Amino acid sequence: MSIQIVVPEMGESIVEATVAAWLKQEGDHVAAGEAVVELETEKVNLEVVAERAGVLARIERKAGEDVKIGDVLGVIDESAQDGSSAPARPEATPASAAAPPSSGAMPAEGIAKTLSEKELRPAPEKTGRAISDRAGHGQETGPNVMRMGSKPATPLAKRVAEEQGIDLAQVPAKGPGGRVTKEDVESYLQGQQPGQEDALPAPAPEIVTAAPAPPIERPGREERVRMSRRRQTIARRLLEATQTTAMLTTFNEVNMSAVMDIRRRRKDSFKEQHGVSLGFMSFFVKATVGALKAFPRLNAEIQGDEIVLKRYYDIGIAVGATEGLVVPVLRDADRLAFAEIERAIKAFVQKSETNSFSLEELRGGTFTITNGGVFGSLLSTPILNPPQVGILGLHKIEDRPIARNGEVVIAPMMYVALSYDHRIVDGREAVLFLVRVKELIEDPESLLLEG
Repeated sequence: MSIQIVVPEMGESIVEATVAAWLKQEGDHVAAGEAVVELETEKVNLEVVAERAGVLARIERKAGEDVKIGDVLGVIDESAQDGSSAPARPEATPASAAAPPSSGAMPAEGIAKTLSEKELRPAPEKTGRAISDRAGHGQETGPNVMRMGSKPATPLAKRVAEEQGIDLAQVPAKGPGGRVTKEDVESYLQGQQPGQEDALPAPAPEIVTAAPAPPIERPGREERVRMSRRRQTIARRLLEATQTTAMLTTFNEVNMSAVMDIRRRRKDSFKEQHGVSLGFMSFFVKATVGALKAFPRLNAEIQGDEIVLKRYYDIGIAVGATEGLVVPVLRDADRLAFAEIERAIKAFVQKSETNSFSLEELRGGTFTITNGGVFGSLLSTPILNPPQVGILGLHKIEDRPIARNGEVVIAPMMYVALSYDHRIVDGREAVLFLVRVKELIEDPESLLLEG
């Protein structure tokens, strides 16, 4: 009995995938529940398992092909017990093998029969005499002479005259025996007599147009790589974000001295107690939630002609993975403690390295935080992650001179950027939102008051 391997349901809004790799080959034995093929979606990679044991009899869709839910990927032969009993695909028979081998040379009489009567007819004998000219004068003039009217002409002169439409009777003959030569025709064309070549005007310079140079081949210096489905999705969504939103960005800078002081004093005890390091992201998650509570339109989305205000705070954390950016979501971030946030972010990073996210971890989100500072970015403009209307961009911390109490001091400063959808978020709200984030980070104790 044959069992089809089909593309399963892959989660909300995912209807297509790409065959990433076959984990089994035709003829391989497959156990029930064993992964057979890996599918690449716009969010995660999924493994399709065999429902029953058998032998992979046939692969219908090869690696790199796009498939949809319900498409048949392959067939498992349940009756086969090992790879040796798997039905083999018929091999194409070469044409040379189908034809019987030649038993020897074809007889001479057989060859003669294959030739037509016309092919066997002897060719007419060639003569050394020239045929009379087109004017109908059939006088034989010798092998190199043709006549027009009563004036003999060489074949080359006749051909030039015909090409130029000249009556040879009008051309003075200066050749031997009164024959018109090619030179006579050319002289007649230029209105000169033979012997006056020195008076001819200098020919116009020939204009030579250089042909376009062929493209330079550079073997090994270019490479074409097929875009992964995730990269295609990232490209499509980023383009949609710039085309379907009224995106603006506002900037500010944050003094990180207070946060860095807390981390310096508490990092050892925090790690000993919770088993995870105290980072900067947990502070910014808490500060973002506090600012979203103060300015709820940054935690909303547009649906038709309505604004959907969300009273929950699912914060997306952008993570740069090898296959492309992913944004796993911290559910109900307002209810999480610092340690819970740090553990969740650490798990996100680990899963990005192994590409082991679940669809639930990547679905939804009401606001996003992206940290380009881990890669050394000083300042950037983050792009919205629709349907969200706000995204906070963090950057690297750098010592810079600032004014404090009338004095110039050196402080660890960070530029922050907020991109927002101006359709529902006004500039005033966006600026005040970013100022609120700045205030909460520069006074971390106030984060306790935000709950």
